Amino acid sequence: QVQLVESGGGLVEAGGSLRLSCAASGAMFNDNAMGWHRQAPGKQREYVARIISGGRTDYTDSVKGRFFISRDSAKNTVYLEMNNLKPEDTAVYYCAAARGRLRYSPDYWGQGTQVTVSS
Repeated sequence: QVQLVESGGGLVEAGGSLRLSCAASGAMFNDNAMGWHRQAPGKQREYVARIISGGRTDYTDSVKGRFFISRDSAKNTVYLEMNNLKPEDTAVYYCAAARGRLRYSPDYWGQGTQVTVSS
């Protein structure tokens, strides 16, 4: 089984930055496809970013140029650097992992970490 633990959320003013971390443990390769999603109050969970084997990344349009996903394979940790945060970025952010390396289809989820951006 795979466990994902997010950290790094908090309260920040608009224009500020936060870095989320997702530590993976359990039966997992260190190069699995992983990603971030978020869920704002009253809305469905939405995709934010992903990173696959080899380091290729992808982002949803609303965060392109502001958010950056990366990984430290030695630490089995994925990061989401969030810059120029906006109030509409307020949500619970979830880390997810796939069983495969090249195709991102979440099989495992973390418990989420709250990000609140004040205007």
